[in-house]
Amino acid sequence: MIIIMRSHVTEEQIQAVEAKLNAAGLKANISRGIERTIIGAIGDERKLHQESLQALPGVEDVMRVVKPYKIVAREWHETDTVIDIKGIPLGGKTLQIIGGPCSVETQSQMDLAAQGVAEAGCRLMRGGAFKPRTSPYAFQGKGVEGLTLFRNAADKYNLPIVTELMDVRMLDAFLKQGVEVIQIGTRNMQNFDLLKEVGKIHTPVILKRGLCATLSEWLMSAEYIAAGGNHNIILCERGVRSFETAYRNMLDVTAIPVLKKETHLPVIADPSHAGGKAALVAALSKAAIAAGADGLLVEMHPSPCDAWCDADQALTPLELKQLLQELRPLAKAVGREL
Repeated sequence: MIIIMRSHVTEEQIQAVEAKLNAAGLKANISRGIERTIIGAIGDERKLHQESLQALPGVEDVMRVVKPYKIVAREWHETDTVIDIKGIPLGGKTLQIIGGPCSVETQSQMDLAAQGVAEAGCRLMRGGAFKPRTSPYAFQGKGVEGLTLFRNAADKYNLPIVTELMDVRMLDAFLKQGVEVIQIGTRNMQNFDLLKEVGKIHTPVILKRGLCATLSEWLMSAEYIAAGGNHNIILCERGVRSFETAYRNMLDVTAIPVLKKETHLPVIADPSHAGGKAALVAALSKAAIAAGADGLLVEMHPSPCDAWCDADQALTPLELKQLLQELRPLAKAVGREL
């Protein structure tokens, strides 16, 4: 960390900064120039709050030298992490397309969805038993019953399941059902108590980006999980909120290669929630894979017109199958495989 002092700083103000660093277990390297005095903090700067130094008299600016996140940073772990999900690798050379409906509705709906996911060539299935909805009057999901319906359908085709956890009180139910991948949704990206709890287990976690979160904030949320001991983290870019109304969210394609540089964790994309329209899913999927994504979360419903939520963005089983066929040559072109 580098602390830049003001031009007319006093010796007492310099000593106050030095004392602050020493109290945190760091040493101060003081460099007095003609116009500015620069103080370098030597040690683990993560112990210090940048704002507390910024508030000291005589301090003009404070700049971090190392990233605030450590476990998830590539500089500490150069090789790509590959998450093992019941023998299915997420990360590395093989791309994983996770298909399934937005929400769990009925057993027959989930049975047909599982069949469609398997026939399309997907190795994992998604579905929401607990639904975070903007309106309190909208369908909120079938809860624990939905987990059972999901498990019954997915097991027929040996598909590991991906489903969203909203409340830490439901974690035991997820573990009891053997949920293979826990999803933390965009609205809970900074629910730190929830992140701490999933950090105590070893179940893989898909952490979606918040609606307006910066990459640093997103990675710090991942660090919460990793700091608890769970390093099986998958980042999911699902679009950020913008001023545009022609589509649901703005898929931040640029975030994918930036994340691949910043972190060793797998990065996937959710083209369904980004575009909000089924007709946009194929193009956004191709863009994400071309940018380096390790997989996709794609919504598919046996009968989208009858879907209880997000009907506009759901593909049919045939459309999901066609999508995978279109993605195979693209995956090959970028050195990957489906």
